[in-house]
Amino acid sequence: MIREDIQQTKLEKLARIREYGMDPYPEKSERNFRNANASEKFEEFAGRVITLAGRVRSMRPMGGSAFANIEDESGKMQLFLNKANMPEELFLLFTKNVELGDFVQVTGELFLTKTEEKSLKVIDWKMLSKNIRPIPTEHFGIKDEEELLRKRYLDLMTNPETRELFRKKNVFWQTIRTYLASAGFLEVQNPVFEHTPGGADAEPFTTHHNALDQDFYMRISLELALKRLLVGGYEKVFEIGRVFRNEGIDRHHLQEYDAMEFYAAYWDLQKGIEFSENLYKEVVKNVTGAMITQYEGATIDWSKKFPVVDYFDAFKKETGIDLSEDVSVETLMAKANELGIKYEKSYGKGRMIDTVYKKTVRQKMIQPCFLVGHPIEVSPLAKKDPNNPKKVLRFQVVAGKAELCNAFAELNDPIDQKARFEEQMKLREAGDSEAQMIDDDFLEALEYGMPNAFGFGLSERFFSFILDKSVRECVIFPGMKSKE
Repeated sequence: MIREDIQQTKLEKLARIREYGMDPYPEKSERNFRNANASEKFEEFAGRVITLAGRVRSMRPMGGSAFANIEDESGKMQLFLNKANMPEELFLLFTKNVELGDFVQVTGELFLTKTEEKSLKVIDWKMLSKNIRPIPTEHFGIKDEEELLRKRYLDLMTNPETRELFRKKNVFWQTIRTYLASAGFLEVQNPVFEHTPGGADAEPFTTHHNALDQDFYMRISLELALKRLLVGGYEKVFEIGRVFRNEGIDRHHLQEYDAMEFYAAYWDLQKGIEFSENLYKEVVKNVTGAMITQYEGATIDWSKKFPVVDYFDAFKKETGIDLSEDVSVETLMAKANELGIKYEKSYGKGRMIDTVYKKTVRQKMIQPCFLVGHPIEVSPLAKKDPNNPKKVLRFQVVAGKAELCNAFAELNDPIDQKARFEEQMKLREAGDSEAQMIDDDFLEALEYGMPNAFGFGLSERFFSFILDKSVRECVIFPGMKSKE
């Protein structure tokens, strides 16, 4: 809680500014230079009267003069105030009532101090926003990570590296957007509310639409709407948008996050592998400025060609179980018990395979690779491999023990798709809340015909991965439990 005496002092200063006749929260600012521009063009504009604005970051009163620093998004500028350069009452109003955290506008001339520091000799100023709550300082600010995430504005205010993080995140999404647009993809925006959630194994959130008086699900993926657009005649489409999954929080998972999916008609899996490898390399280079990143103590080299790893071969190597044979759920559960892997008794074969894989195979995958040939049981939306009906035409980019995308040769056989949805519904009825539902409207769309297509999806997990941070750290305002 803010101390009452501190609050009262600030309110008294606010009152004195009003008494002077100055509006402490004006609508208009006359700023004509950003701080960085003034500094960069210092020689050109030295001696010229300019107007800057920003948040006060430091104050050093010294009798009849004072130094201060203001900061805008571009950087800082030192201010020099002196009674000789402005009305004394205005000078005293500044030195006695302006505090750290206030936003001010200052007008004056650029000059060099005796210590050769670029500064602004202030001849006039006005308050733009008077704070009435003490702000944390850069050096002695909030150290508790939970509090910084809950009040991200204070994190941004006091930590330049946090502001830089989200500039990099903008580069991340703009790189992806530009890469796809340059390849002829059309960006679209699809609904967040759905009658039937689909495209992923996840538990959805629900909401009620008052105007329609119907319950809706919030989408768990971008997939099925985009594939409907292929049915409609578009050949290359993508969306960058928010998805919602009612699942646990950990280093890799959040309940709401941004994802990107693209779909390309007439592409096969090999074309998708080549296209996506180049996308990953471009993103890493643009965001980090290098092709080597760190993640949880491991050095990840993105510069080399990504090797292809067969799911069945890797699974057999790590567990001794050959998925090309008829493997029962009981066999998988026995292996999980042997290895100390936790699972739910309601899990079906696909969920058990995935659970064991994540605790065995994935733990050995450090350098970027394409994991291909997943079991059909874990891939209800992918085409069967014509050379092995137990496999599907799917890949994931895996690095640092983390899955960084999902990609498929998309299933476009409506009869096969319906049968797989029905199998998923059996799992839901058996207690698997993340199994997929039957989407009758999507099945109807497929019956009109969807061309063979390649589909690819990644999320902001990839951004957090190359920055070696948790997903929650990389969301500007993450969902947090409210304080009691």
